[in-house]
Amino acid sequence: MSSIGWIDFDEQERERAQRLMQLFTEQEARDELGLGAIRDSIADHLFPGTSTVQTRLRYMLFVPYIFSRLPRERSSKEIADQIRNDQLRLRDALVANEEKSGVIGVNAGAKLKRLPASVYWAGLETWGIRRFSGSIDAYAASLPSWPTNIGKDHDDDDHGAGRTVPTPWHPRLPKPPKDMLEKTSFALTDEEAGFVVDRLVDSNPDSLLAFLAKNGLQADSEHIWSHPHLSMFPGRARGLVEHASIFSDVMYGAALQYNLLLSQLRENEQWIENYSKAIKKWQQDFDLARLKCWPIEDFWEEIRHPAHRVQDPTRRFVIEWMDLVRTSGALKRDASKAQSLVKDRERRLKKAQSRFTNRAARDRWQGSSGAYRLQFRWSQANRHLQDLARG
Repeated sequence: MSSIGWIDFDEQERERAQRLMQLFTEQEARDELGLGAIRDSIADHLFPGTSTVQTRLRYMLFVPYIFSRLPRERSSKEIADQIRNDQLRLRDALVANEEKSGVIGVNAGAKLKRLPASVYWAGLETWGIRRFSGSIDAYAASLPSWPTNIGKDHDDDDHGAGRTVPTPWHPRLPKPPKDMLEKTSFALTDEEAGFVVDRLVDSNPDSLLAFLAKNGLQADSEHIWSHPHLSMFPGRARGLVEHASIFSDVMYGAALQYNLLLSQLRENEQWIENYSKAIKKWQQDFDLARLKCWPIEDFWEEIRHPAHRVQDPTRRFVIEWMDLVRTSGALKRDASKAQSLVKDRERRLKKAQSRFTNRAARDRWQGSSGAYRLQFRWSQANRHLQDLARG
């Protein structure tokens, strides 16, 4: 059985490892053809600090509210216990206020494993709300030893006199609602909404998320490239959205092929029919002219991101697939080449666990793996924007 482990050299490496482990359980992290680095690079450029398991925007404030009120005179274990208990109380407070959508752990009860802090911890640092650079466990362990002179409300209090210890949270974080753990909602106050927009603009000024938040441009579009205000996007962001649209469209065909091939091996007639129809519709809708004009070298340059490295085999697969789609009329010809390309890619990635060679792995397959167009976390980002507008 395979496993993943790491040596806890420092808090930064530990945080990165925890983020990696979280990705394995995110819905859009199902990466059967090894496109995750490209997907996440684009998403982090457009919508930094988001993840597919985030639900509602106010958790970006609930979490620091809970952590900023922790007592320092207790042991690290007592602090860790309070962190968990307060998050469970927050869930109950949201339910008490009849919040229907986005409550983390609404059905899990006391057995809840993925608490809001673990979901939002990385994003809080990316947005400049969290200034403590370690993990949640490190926060709890270090809290009893923190000095007491970190409680000033703003950076400019007393003109900065005597301020030598940085705060673990942004100094302009609004004060927590007094009844937050009794009865609360996802509605942001005006002060909270302004604070979030300021943090986004300060921390990620060139991101599309900051632009949309600052200008209140949420939308009901399924994909970011169908946003009604696309023409208003800043030039670089608009160009990246165009790249994302073409990449999502062309690689959707590969995802459908993968699922069709497995359906055929499983001899499931309903699955075969569904994916055959989906491929035909993809072929009918596919814009070959746009693909032929796609500047692939510009694409590789624009998606470069320090947190994600696109390996050479991944580049080759994308280029070979793109060329095949272009020369075959969206796979209306050379279907066997497309099948071979997908099979070979999955075998190289999964090796002994390839569903094409491992009967047990194939028999566990439930009929769908990544059979969707990549969204690059637009649905999560747009939900945050909608919450911001309602606030």
